[in-house]
Amino acid sequence: MELIIETEALTKRYGKKTVVNELDMKVPQGSVYGFLGPNGAGKSTTLKMLLGLIHPAQGRIRIFKQTLNPKNRLEILKNAGSLIESPSYYGHLTGRENLEIVCTLKGAPKEEIDQALALVRMENQQHKKAGHYSLGMKQRLGLAAALLGRPRLLLLDEPTNGLDPAGIQEIRDLIVSLPKKTGITVLISSHLLSEIDQMATHVGIIDQGQLIFQDSLRALHAHSRCRLHIRTTDNAAARTCLAQKGIAAAEKNGQIILEDASDSSVTRAIRLLVYAGVGILRAEAPQVSLEDIFLRLTGKKVSL
Repeated sequence: MELIIETEALTKRYGKKTVVNELDMKVPQGSVYGFLGPNGAGKSTTLKMLLGLIHPAQGRIRIFKQTLNPKNRLEILKNAGSLIESPSYYGHLTGRENLEIVCTLKGAPKEEIDQALALVRMENQQHKKAGHYSLGMKQRLGLAAALLGRPRLLLLDEPTNGLDPAGIQEIRDLIVSLPKKTGITVLISSHLLSEIDQMATHVGIIDQGQLIFQDSLRALHAHSRCRLHIRTTDNAAARTCLAQKGIAAAEKNGQIILEDASDSSVTRAIRLLVYAGVGILRAEAPQVSLEDIFLRLTGKKVSL
């Protein structure tokens, strides 16, 4: 698996406060990497270090297999697009005119503008002054600007902040489509768990500057053990039957809860209850939400 971004012991301090603490990030090529954590966890600081906007106290950053330093920063990052905090634009110019300026700054051919506008679905608004755009349209303009120059990597810091539900869905659909349409690798930071759950293929969870989880989204959901909920005609008899066979079971909200919901354990528990004459009304393994997993990892809730 080729890595587009790799950091080793990346650390940033402001005075005596450590904002990012020995971060080992690995972003696979072609992925949508969700960088997840509460506000103030160190997400924006990490992205700024990746872009060379601030210097780390220690550690190493490798992008496109090259170690980032002040001398080669511009050469490496010419293949990266970014949208950090609020998008920059000239309000008195149209969307297209803004993108023409970006093309000039990046040295990109202006023929790319039409493709970028199509990707962010702004063809019909390109001749409208940017100052009259809605917040969602300004975000899309910022994304279009980031896509100019055909970058291999896109870094987005909370791109749906302040958007209404329709705007969030539009940006989400766009981000998900980018690796498939263009091969771009996307690193997106967010404190919205449900948002990352619907976009990302890989996840890194940061809390108080430390990376506490990093793997595929599928692995994150598998990280939490699945429980089996059984509703029976006699819960007391069910627990006694299971306990006699060494199967630990709790009772909550009128249901028997089994911590181990592997296929073999479920088969054994159901067979024991049936042989004991306990009626089984329902058996289900509710999907554990990303919010629940995050709470177990960090011991705290975050904004949804």
